[in-house]
Amino acid sequence: MLSRATSLVIHGIEAHLVDVEVDIVKGLPNFTIVGLPDSIIRESKDRIRSAIENSGFEFPPKNFIVNLAPAGYRKEGANLDLPIAVSILVATGQVESTQLTIPMVGELSLDGRVRPIKGVIAMAIALYHAGIKEIIVPYENRNEATAIEGIKVYPVKDIAQAIEACNGSMQPYTEHVSGDSSWNGYLDMASVMGQETAKRAMEIAAAGRHNILMYGPPGSGKTMLARCVPGILPPLTKEQAIMTTMIHSVGGVLAHGQGLVYMPPFRAPHHTSSDAALVGGGKIPNVGEVSLAHNGVLFLDEFVEFRNDVIQALRQPLEDCQITISRALGTMTFPADFMLVASSNPCQCGYLFDPEIPCKCTTGKIRNYFSKIAGPILDRIDIEVLVGRVPYKDLLGKSNAESSARVRERVVKAREKQRQRFSGRTTTCNARMTSDEVKEFCAINGECESILELAIKRMNLSARSFFRILKVARTITDLDDAESIEKRHILEALSYKNLQRYYEI
Repeated sequence: MLSRATSLVIHGIEAHLVDVEVDIVKGLPNFTIVGLPDSIIRESKDRIRSAIENSGFEFPPKNFIVNLAPAGYRKEGANLDLPIAVSILVATGQVESTQLTIPMVGELSLDGRVRPIKGVIAMAIALYHAGIKEIIVPYENRNEATAIEGIKVYPVKDIAQAIEACNGSMQPYTEHVSGDSSWNGYLDMASVMGQETAKRAMEIAAAGRHNILMYGPPGSGKTMLARCVPGILPPLTKEQAIMTTMIHSVGGVLAHGQGLVYMPPFRAPHHTSSDAALVGGGKIPNVGEVSLAHNGVLFLDEFVEFRNDVIQALRQPLEDCQITISRALGTMTFPADFMLVASSNPCQCGYLFDPEIPCKCTTGKIRNYFSKIAGPILDRIDIEVLVGRVPYKDLLGKSNAESSARVRERVVKAREKQRQRFSGRTTTCNARMTSDEVKEFCAINGECESILELAIKRMNLSARSFFRILKVARTITDLDDAESIEKRHILEALSYKNLQRYYEI
């Protein structure tokens, strides 16, 4: 008897519907899966057999053929275990064929339990667009699936419950987890002693989503400042939260039982990471850290210590806000609209700008140290700020620094001005302005033009750096609650673009 069920597989960060067809044909007992399955799906035959038998059903010795249609692209993942198992029960007459009307996904344990899988929210979105308004999912993925309104979700713990959901004896899951929107887990800026200049630079970077590089001696607080950044960012919108949750789900970093991710993600890969780990890759391309940081922060500590090919791989996502990866099995484009926060020592010994400890590096080493990020990479960084050593007395004294909540209020206000400015456009913040938008929204007077012209000649700035300085000046103007860019805004923006002059690179 031929049976059919509907399921879904992940392709990139999107889900595609798959028809699971099971038939029993003449021949010796066998279990064959066709339709371009990957090794995980091919190995599912033994899992499914044990899961069916341990659930109180029979797995008769027959010649089963499972077809995954359409057969034109490769299917991967264990989420087809459950629909294949239920289809086998229908084909063998143990379950009525009229019950296979609800799409289902889930990995099976040997005892018949349904285990959580990746990408459930992407599957719910695909069903919604296809006009299908119900789905059977693993119990741990219930909150993720209910994030998409209009979808009836049936969370199941084992094969028996999946059959109950198919025959209509289970009620859809009605609870809804809105997601975490608290800043309690982030480091507060009030805990960072001193570093007022660096804090100001961080506020500007957060307000306009500008890329920022901090450099200074070891122990000056660069990492602490970076970890404060998510706490001064506004929460994600509903659309941003859905996309971020989908990426995290596909990437396997979404906690079981979690709803939408409303807080900006913070990713901090180690400096030994490969280019595939950072931008994505693999035999079948998968998301990397730049995509997991979408709508949030990518923190690269010890930036200069990353391999040169890894640093150069950042060029496309920093400019295009997406990353395209081509492999023999296909080409994938993943979103990668993140705010880069990088930190590094100023030289190999780390004490180039330290007023107390002399630098031990030779002139040649100092000049070559930052050559890895010179040119195209440094052009894509809007703000460069020196984080100096904090005086001993400031470390012991009481901190009167502003809290992250106070700083966040100003950042949110500046973001609102940008939202109104770019209403009806694809641009969402100052850092993402096009060259035409810079000319439209960053108009300057003659005095500011003279200052910028002189700076370009003396600092040997590229056209990209010129536009980024204007974008930073626009953000400073928004924080100042002013309408037009003034001389002081230009001068402050220029003060954050001096690394190339220091190193003569």
